Amino acid sequence: MDNVTIIESRSDAAIADWLSAQLAEALDEREGPVTITVPGGSTPFPIMEKLLDHDLDWTRLVVWPGDDRVVPEAHKASNTGKLRDLFEPAGAEVVTLSEMEAVPRFTLAWLGMGADGHIASLFPNTDPKPDEPRSVVRLTPDPLPPEAPFDRISLTMPSLLASDRLVFVIRGDEKRTVLDQAIAGEHDLPVARLLAAAKQPVTCFT
Repeated sequence: MDNVTIIESRSDAAIADWLSAQLAEALDEREGPVTITVPGGSTPFPIMEKLLDHDLDWTRLVVWPGDDRVVPEAHKASNTGKLRDLFEPAGAEVVTLSEMEAVPRFTLAWLGMGADGHIASLFPNTDPKPDEPRSVVRLTPDPLPPEAPFDRISLTMPSLLASDRLVFVIRGDEKRTVLDQAIAGEHDLPVARLLAAAKQPVTCFT
């Protein structure tokens, strides 16, 4: 895959610097809002905290969660609630993911990946496809992750692919193996399906 770049052993601060440079370029190139989608989970939030230290016009940023647990935003498992706590004090807008919401094209789609190859909340059991007609889906992971046993709402593959750039942050040897196999086309897990359909630049921090 000629559009995939792997960058190894970068710190949270270095990844935040890279993300800041991408956002600064987008803000300079256009007027109006810049829209991104970001992941939940434990890995991204420390990076986001460092990203917010950068001097950008946060009032022009619109942040979409790539997925969320179907819980109230005040619940500790809510990605959206955590994103609001981080980004809204800086002036950014945080969107509540809804099946009724029209999904825009993203300047940047930032993703994580599970050891089972899932992206956003598109788990293997949900059989996600690049030609899914819906933009947002509600679904139930099987098996339910014990640390977050909730139904999910998620952007679909076409929504993630409607982006100028895809960015992954993946930590750990087990996940790196799954990623390498996906790039090589050695399995059909959700991450492999997304990468096979991606035409835009894909940057993977490991």
